[in-house]
Amino acid sequence: MSNEINHGNLTEEQRSKQARKAGLASVVGTTIEWYDFFIYGTMSALVFPKLFFPGSDPYIGLLQSFTALFIGFLARPLGAAFFGNFGDRIGRKATLVTTLLLMGISSTLIGLLPTYENAGIIVTILLVFFRFCQGFGAGGEWGGSVVLSVEWSAKKSRGLMGSMTQIASPIALLLSSGVISLTIFLTGDHFYTWGWRIPFLISIVLVIIGFIIRRGVADSPQFTKMKKENRLAKKPVVEVFKKYPKTIFFVVLASLAQGVPFYVFTTFSISYGTEQLQMDKQFLTNTILLVAIVEIIVILYAAHLSDKFNRQIVFYVGSLLTILVAFPFFWLFDTKVTVLVVLAMCFSIVGAGTVYGPLATLIAECFPAELRYSGTSLGYQISAAVQGVSPLLCVYLLNTFNSTAPISIYLIVACLISIVAVVMLRKSTKNMDMDMAG
Repeated sequence: MSNEINHGNLTEEQRSKQARKAGLASVVGTTIEWYDFFIYGTMSALVFPKLFFPGSDPYIGLLQSFTALFIGFLARPLGAAFFGNFGDRIGRKATLVTTLLLMGISSTLIGLLPTYENAGIIVTILLVFFRFCQGFGAGGEWGGSVVLSVEWSAKKSRGLMGSMTQIASPIALLLSSGVISLTIFLTGDHFYTWGWRIPFLISIVLVIIGFIIRRGVADSPQFTKMKKENRLAKKPVVEVFKKYPKTIFFVVLASLAQGVPFYVFTTFSISYGTEQLQMDKQFLTNTILLVAIVEIIVILYAAHLSDKFNRQIVFYVGSLLTILVAFPFFWLFDTKVTVLVVLAMCFSIVGAGTVYGPLATLIAECFPAELRYSGTSLGYQISAAVQGVSPLLCVYLLNTFNSTAPISIYLIVACLISIVAVVMLRKSTKNMDMDMAG
């Protein structure tokens, strides 16, 4: 699995080929992992309250379901620490293959679980455990995928290469929503009995494909060079917290401008539309497909602009766009008019996509090569744990205030915090730029 090559003897064409392989592996591998992560999120809104958290009060069932969803987010920083340690000491590629297998196996086992009605509380516990395993694997995936693709890239295309990991998220959303929508259509009334299992079981096929692709990618030139020179960190997780605590803290806050809007505009919006507004779940899942397409385009263009101009400026623009749509999103959504709901969901994701485009490279540029996997993973995944409370918090705010206004305020505050955090990160980004270029 080592697939080591002599980086010093590589021609420009060979380097470009390896960079393309790394980009493809980032897109495919991370798409598969986020597919698994997203189908759980969608099922938490549509199915799990009834099958695994039964109760007379739908509000309590939904809260329990989203709490289980949140467990996956809590596991992500733990996975980031565990896999970040191996990624900086053993290698980016081998670690990424492991995270892929962990995520795929966990999702497949969820699809094989009996329901609460058939087996009782034990299956609810198993569901939460497998969700924890999903989060643990995802915690090590994102940072490693970003680092591998960015370290193989040329400086002039670093932002775009970093976005290969980023577009995996909306591609996975597109794939997961498409599979779920098709499953709902084909299984009809049987969706709540056995149809919901199909998206989870498909995961094993996707994992095999991703495994084959990732085996063909070599570790990055920077990691291989550090390994030969015996410059690898002995305790990367400990060292990155000791040397770069402020950087990690600001990365955590900077990532809020993408994660909070994303989960509000996708996961929560499905629950809000079906439970509160009595909208058709098929229509909402179909609309998510369009949202994902819009986000892919926005991410790639934003990443391209970050290479051409400045990553921070692109980030600020994206955050401000989300602030501008925070209230109009729910105003349009509440009309229940098909065209207006579609417009609301598509426009809402533009800001988050603009932030997400340059975010991966912006974060990776803040850490030196010997600590990059750990630092990138920990900063982003600690933030993910904070972001993961969003669906749960939105349900609470809506039930408490009987209004979506507090949710809009929550979005605005998250974006303002991120803008300040990125301003504070600028110095770190400049300091690490020469290290990345090496």
